[in-house]
Amino acid sequence: MFGISDQKQAKIHYNSPDYIVIEAGDHVSCAVTGKQILLADLKYWNVERQEAYVDGAAMIKRELEFKSVK
Repeated sequence: MFGISDQKQAKIHYNSPDYIVIEAGDHVSCAVTGKQILLADLKYWNVERQEAYVDGAAMIKRELEFKSVK
């Protein structure tokens, strides 16, 4: 059977400039929006926090959240 139930979230270790797939899957979740990001579309992440972001705007929003806490 194919479809949403067949999708599996990958476990990733984020490095710079790329990442290592620890456990196979087809997507990760955005740390800000919760949206699924296909691995083929994954372009934004934070190495220190080990988080993925759906786009540049989500990445900047997360950065601003952390800066306002300090």
